[in-house]
Amino acid sequence: MRTGVIAKKLGMTRLFKEDGTHVPVTVLHLDEVRVVAARNVENDGYSAVQLGIGKSKVKNVSKAQKGHFAKAKVEPAQKLVEFRVADDAALEPGAVLSAAHFTVGQFVDVAGITKGKGFAGPMKRWNFRGLEATHGVSISHRSHGSTGNRQDPGKTFKNKKMAGHLGQERVTTLNLKVESVDVERNLVMLHGAVPGSKGGYVLVRDAVKKARPADVAYPAGLKG
Repeated sequence: MRTGVIAKKLGMTRLFKEDGTHVPVTVLHLDEVRVVAARNVENDGYSAVQLGIGKSKVKNVSKAQKGHFAKAKVEPAQKLVEFRVADDAALEPGAVLSAAHFTVGQFVDVAGITKGKGFAGPMKRWNFRGLEATHGVSISHRSHGSTGNRQDPGKTFKNKKMAGHLGQERVTTLNLKVESVDVERNLVMLHGAVPGSKGGYVLVRDAVKKARPADVAYPAGLKG
């Protein structure tokens, strides 16, 4: 099991293929993704690598984080994420990952925080069809209708689909195909949409439900 990467979502565009067809892609940028710390079984009880992305000013980093980054001899990062890895896939602090970590044609899983939509009604939040447009229905055309019946059960069950807060939750999209990799600009283009807004961070890892291609870099695709 290799480490995943942190990437910044730049937005969506399309790629034209040789036969003239085009596919929608999401562009992800691996902005100075580097190893900040390594966990091992002897000291921590598990194997993992901690990655940082971007650069942060020293004045904006806490005293504890300053020591943490100084120990790894790396610049302060904007975001830190830890990935579990196999014992033979550990990386040394300071190593920089590049877009070469992925290959064209492989499948990946992407996790991110979805866009917040605020308070939404049942039609937008749960795709309810709403009430009828006529036949006695007045004002309540977009309402969700009955929620608890009468004496039996005499209450509203927990987790009932109703109006409420929509979005701003962690979602993982499985089996997205890597359509293009730009190693020079550290860009990875995935077929389809990924959760989150432009400028947000997402976590990209090898797909758990698809076999990993034999030609991918192991333990990781490092810069230089």
